[in-house]
Amino acid sequence: MTAPTDLDRAPSPPIAPPAPDPENELPDDLEMSLFDHLEELRMRIFVALGSVAIAIVGCFFAVRPIVRFLELPAGDVKFLQLAPGEFFFVSLKVAAYSGLVLGSPFVLYQIVQFVLPGLTRRERRFLAPVVFGSSILFLLGLLFAHQALVPAALNFFVSYGADVVEQQWSIEKYFEFVLLLMFSTALAFQIPVLQFLLGALRLVNARQMLSGWRYVVLGAMVLGAVLTPSTDPLTQSLLGGAVLILYFSGIGLVSLVNR
Repeated sequence: MTAPTDLDRAPSPPIAPPAPDPENELPDDLEMSLFDHLEELRMRIFVALGSVAIAIVGCFFAVRPIVRFLELPAGDVKFLQLAPGEFFFVSLKVAAYSGLVLGSPFVLYQIVQFVLPGLTRRERRFLAPVVFGSSILFLLGLLFAHQALVPAALNFFVSYGADVVEQQWSIEKYFEFVLLLMFSTALAFQIPVLQFLLGALRLVNARQMLSGWRYVVLGAMVLGAVLTPSTDPLTQSLLGGAVLILYFSGIGLVSLVNR
């Protein structure tokens, strides 16, 4: 048996730590104090609110074409002003909702510019698809509600009492119904965006989303009943079906992200 040599007793060389992943690094090496962050946040909130306010004022001066566009699903129904100033307050509501839609790109831009310095390269790759997809789905939700949900609900109510009552509606009640249905539908259309974020962050995969399809079907029906201001089953079924289509489309998107 041979004695160990000095070479055998030499310690093994230290293992070099793994190189940092450049995808997890911050491209912008900016250092800002808490006061600077708060000042920037205040400025961007001011710009975002100012953009929305300008959009609302502009929509108020052009509110009559918007009102006529939203009245199209009602067909030949006559609208009544049941109290002094009712149409004026309806105009304010329509201008506020329309201004929020028109001003939302400026609000999103301010949000993106505020969070962008704190995002890694990998996170920035998901930012553009999320913002673009969310905007497109929001507009599609508004269009789907205006072209499908609102006419279906109104036709149900008109046909149900056509032989008993004459169709003359309060303009305030009508626009409360239409605006709430359109915006709740637009929010429901954000489901694929949430699925994309969960899949991109590796919190949930496509197989896990698909395994709970029974609960999703039940949840879609409940969501359709909660979000629609009417109680007719047709409108609730249309919205619930749209939610299911969006959810399963989101599963396909998440499977692509996981790959």
